Amino acid sequence: MKELDDLLRSMDLDFFGNGKHKIKPSCHLTSENAIFLDVRSKEEFETLAISLYHHIPVVNIPVCEIPDRIDEIPKDKKIGIFCSSGTRSTMVYVYLRLHGFSADNLRILEGGYSALIPELTPGKILSQIISKRSSE
Repeated sequence: MKELDDLLRSMDLDFFGNGKHKIKPSCHLTSENAIFLDVRSKEEFETLAISLYHHIPVVNIPVCEIPDRIDEIPKDKKIGIFCSSGTRSTMVYVYLRLHGFSADNLRILEGGYSALIPELTPGKILSQIISKRSSE
């Protein structure tokens, strides 16, 4: 429990005030070497699945399966965790931090699923694809 104590001690006003644990969906969509970690239940995922057309994969691992499937989550990528309300994302964020995932690569998607959906409209996706092509 010392690790949890130390992690919680590091989450002070500076940590939360600077939003070091969050990322806007639009920023994560333009990240290199990134994945989305969808921690919603299988039923939620099957009802409203997200499949992205560009370079960022979406991995669905329900929160209750994270301990058994943690090896499927790459430690060397920028991970944007999301669920429908933010509660499960926060729990998974703390869990992954306790299991050696870097705070630099781990973020909670600000606004969760609801904030991600508007970023997936055809016009915004086309803008991202064009932007990516022009930077290559």
